[in-house]
Amino acid sequence: MSSTDPTPGPCPCGRTDRRDKPVAHALCCGRYLDDFNGTPAPDAESLMRSRYSAFVLERGEYLLATWHPSKRPASIEFEPGVKWLGLDVRARSVLDADHAEIEFVARQRGPSGAATRLHERSRFVREDGRWYYLDGDLR
Repeated sequence: MSSTDPTPGPCPCGRTDRRDKPVAHALCCGRYLDDFNGTPAPDAESLMRSRYSAFVLERGEYLLATWHPSKRPASIEFEPGVKWLGLDVRARSVLDADHAEIEFVARQRGPSGAATRLHERSRFVREDGRWYYLDGDLR
């Protein structure tokens, strides 16, 4: 990892290696966030993890670019003072070569100090070799 990495240290998504050591941001989601056009996420879970990291780092352009055009909002606003606390991937389902679902829980603390959990089963679609977030159901 270079000293110019804007997010040194472990990846916000919490991915670990085979020895259960945190994976560096530059080797995990950073490569997708920093070079979406050249290095798209290779699978739905990697896209979901990189989108979580984008929320942590407030990278709205990446979130919009990885949202399927049929469901993409016009803009993304980040709530000031939110601190993301962690991501837990609960289940992965590859439906076919171009469709997948990921169930996850993302934890955050709001500006008031109250902790909340976002539990979602997200749907992803691959088009033209790129994975996109389609939509999800809150649990």
